[in-house]
Formats: sequence, structure tokens, C-alpha cells
Amino acid sequence: MQGKGRPRLPLADMVFACVYKVSVGFSSRRFMSDLREAQAKEHLHRTPHFNSVTNDLADPDLTGTFAQLVTMSSLPLQSLEHHFAVDSSGFSTCRFVRWFNKKYGRDIDNREWVKVHVMCSVDTKIVPSVDVSGWAANDTPYFVPLLERTAKYCKVEEVSADKAYLSHTNLKATAKLGAMSYMPFKINTAVPTDNSIWAEMYYYFMHNREEFLTHYHKRSNVETAFSMLKAKFGDAVRSKSDIGQFNEVLCKVLCHNLCVIIQAIHESGIDPTFCAERLVAQKTVGK
Repeated sequence: MQGKGRPRLPLADMVFACVYKVSVGFSSRRFMSDLREAQAKEHLHRTPHFNSVTNDLADPDLTGTFAQLVTMSSLPLQSLEHHFAVDSSGFSTCRFVRWFNKKYGRDIDNREWVKVHVMCSVDTKIVPSVDVSGWAANDTPYFVPLLERTAKYCKVEEVSADKAYLSHTNLKATAKLGAMSYMPFKINTAVPTDNSIWAEMYYYFMHNREEFLTHYHKRSNVETAFSMLKAKFGDAVRSKSDIGQFNEVLCKVLCHNLCVIIQAIHESGIDPTFCAERLVAQKTVGK
């Protein structure tokens, strides 16, 4: 229960304001006219102060909400999603990092970036699961969490990824779901002598290279998804705090999913049904 102070904004208003700000791409002050217009259209209960929007975007309690909304926004197209691709990409920030470059013998400054890890449908380019990390994070540990969250709602038949994701753990996790994983093996990979899934995929890669690469090259669709996302919502984040940057990237992915759904409605004539509508329909039928 809230104590003293100004009454908090409803959660729906907080989330709407944050996502709307990221989609517009304006600074907090310039964004206020859009918020007032949204309130006039009854999308908001009341117009928040621009500092409130900035504070909400940096709220760690909203990180899980944004990630969950990304997954929920992909559900209307889950019947079309069977083949997936995994990759990561960076969004630049306003902060700089310095390190000593041994090759050139001097310190080098460069911008930090936020790394977003996504599992993307190769058919619709929608993102059912996403993780965000710092710029120095490795890609491999994010594969299994992305795969498991995607498999909760979608039937996974194929997963394509580059060599950075190749590991025994990732191959086993994919095989456990009854799906095929297409990750090319490195040139220095030792020839396996056992009957593991690693050996099975290795010999399939070596002896059926053309067929393997046909499936593997579906991975280029995740690059297309990143290009769509950055072209429309920018390749940089405005927030200065770590949490704010993470939440801002999640909002960008959420906006991308909404655009994909709108495009699918217009091009394919798909009638999207969200979770809330399904639950209401099920309760009505149950009565």
C-alpha cells in the first residue's frame, strides 16, 4: 500500500507511456504533447509528468512486465511460427568504455552498447522471446532460456543459429523438444566417436552439407528482423541507467512485434486473437 506522496500512476498508464515514448523516439519534454493527445483519446487516465515517464522506464520492476508483453504480443501469430532463428545485436548508448589495444599500443575509446538476444520466427519475423544483457555478454548461455520460453507457446520444429551458439547443451535442449538445430560446426571440431546428438549433427553437417545449409541460411531472417526494428525505432537508446537501457530495448522489440501483427492483418487477412480475448471466450463457453 502506498504511503505519503502523490498517488502513483496505474500500471497500465506507466507501461503505455513508456512504450509510446520509445515508439515515437522523442525526448521526454517533446513527448508530452503526444501524451496529452493520448489522454484526450482516453488511452490514459491522466497525463503523467515527463519525469515520471523517465523514472518508470528505469524501474526494475517493469523489466519482467515488458519481457512478458513481448511474448504475449507474439501469440496471435503462434500458429504460423514453427521455424525459428537466434541471434544477438547491439544498440548504442550515450556512455563510453576505454580499453588498452595491444595491437596499436594505446588506449581506445568506444561507445558501450546494450546487447539484445532474440529468438525470431523466420516466417513472420515476430519475436516470441527476448533477453537483454551488457555489451560484454556471451551469446551461448542465452540460447536455452530463449528456446524454452518460445516452446511454451509455439511448436518449435527448426532452430537456426550461427557458430557462436554451437554447444552440447544447446543441441541437447533442441533435441529434447523434438526439433532440429542447424548450427554449423567449426573447422577445428574434433571428429566425434560416440552416439550423442553432437555426433549425429556433426555427420549430418559433413555428409549433407547442401541440405544442411539450406536450413541454416534461414538464420538470415533474424538479421532482417533486426534491420526492421532498428530502421523504424532507432539503433540507439536514450536512457543513461542500465535498467533504463534494458527496458528501452524491450519496448523497441514490443513495438516491432505490434508492427508485424498489423502488417500480417493487412497482408494476410489474419484475425488476431489475444490472450485476454481467448480467456473471455473460454469463460463464456464454460458458462
